[in-house]
Amino acid sequence: MIVIFDSLMARGGDDMPEHEQHEQHEQHEQHEQHEQIKSAAAGGVMRMSLDDVREYMASRYAEPLSIPDLARLAGLSPSYFGEAFKKAYGQNPLDYLTELRLGQAKRLLRESDLLLRDIACEVGYSDEFYFSRKFKKEVGITPSAYSKSARRRIAVSSTAGIGNLLVLGLLPVAAPLDPKWSPYYHYYYQSHIAAHLDFTGDEHDEDNYRKLLAAKPDMLLVQEELSAGLRQRLTAAGIQLVALQAEEWREQLAETAAVLDKAALCERWLAGYEANVRPAKACVREAVGADRFAVVRLSGEQLHLYSNKGIRDVLYRDLGLNTTPQQAALCNEPISLEQLLALNPDRLLLLICPDADTRRYWLSLQYSPLWHKLNAVRCQQLYLIPSNPWFEYSAIAVQRMLEETVLMLTGKNPIVSPDLVHGVRSNGAL
Repeated sequence: MIVIFDSLMARGGDDMPEHEQHEQHEQHEQHEQHEQIKSAAAGGVMRMSLDDVREYMASRYAEPLSIPDLARLAGLSPSYFGEAFKKAYGQNPLDYLTELRLGQAKRLLRESDLLLRDIACEVGYSDEFYFSRKFKKEVGITPSAYSKSARRRIAVSSTAGIGNLLVLGLLPVAAPLDPKWSPYYHYYYQSHIAAHLDFTGDEHDEDNYRKLLAAKPDMLLVQEELSAGLRQRLTAAGIQLVALQAEEWREQLAETAAVLDKAALCERWLAGYEANVRPAKACVREAVGADRFAVVRLSGEQLHLYSNKGIRDVLYRDLGLNTTPQQAALCNEPISLEQLLALNPDRLLLLICPDADTRRYWLSLQYSPLWHKLNAVRCQQLYLIPSNPWFEYSAIAVQRMLEETVLMLTGKNPIVSPDLVHGVRSNGAL
């Protein structure tokens, strides 16, 4: 067979069309590669770990990969390889390969102008119709519908709006970005989000209007109240304003997904989050037992017993940490150092506002004898937490809070964030 193929290649330079020569050359290289794998494995030259095989798949997902070939790389029988792979990674090798291929297909559908058949070929499917059926089965919509919805130009009026769009595989064309209050988004996405907005006051209306017109969004998702004048001008400019009403982050995400025809993706992401919560809760509980927690916010020279929606949801609802009834709900109550000492939590999370006056007081507070009488301080169970993500309330922020809490309390890093959007690395959830 190889001899016949080589003879065809030898005479094809003059007689065959160029594209056929290219296809035969690729087929020849793939055949040679698989023959090398077989001979190397048979001779005992190559034996990869499962991690290495998984990395091999990630780097060559567009090539024809079979279970027997992958098993040979690991030095295992095909059936045992499949069982070992699923036990190690929670999915069988073919499902992982499909995840890799469709994840890259989504990226190409979002970011390129390639034809569907070219995208199918790029990610390892020779038949574009099979690729379309596979894509619809796994994603819930056709590649064409995904491309159309992913290319909608969406703007958001809040930082939380960015977080909710990201888990839906979208990036806004305009959004509030600030290196101080939203450093995560500013670091990863400032070059991808063209218009940086500021909805902190009506005095920014003219600047926001000008930036939104330049970004040309089809839709603005509104969580903060806009002035009547700005709303009227944006509507007149043909920008659809969608006011999001939900209060809880899960409902906010679902409401956003419904507006953007992303309900199936939303449901899968939420299911993945809930699946992460269960082992996180068990891991944290093992590490902290019945220790009592408190979260305190320091602003100026005033301590506040503090719990916002994200802290309430992640620490006390999802992870079930032990705290006072007051903190299990929303609170932002001034508390003296003496009152905090009377409460005397075993573990203390401290939010320090990033202004000069607060930082000066924080330095002096660390020399206070009362401060050092706190159980959490004496036992070195004081945790400084940043404003971002702990002041934000979105799907991404809640996921990051969950991850940071697990790392903070157990030393184990779940490594989930950030999401894969426009080339930023993630766990491949999309």
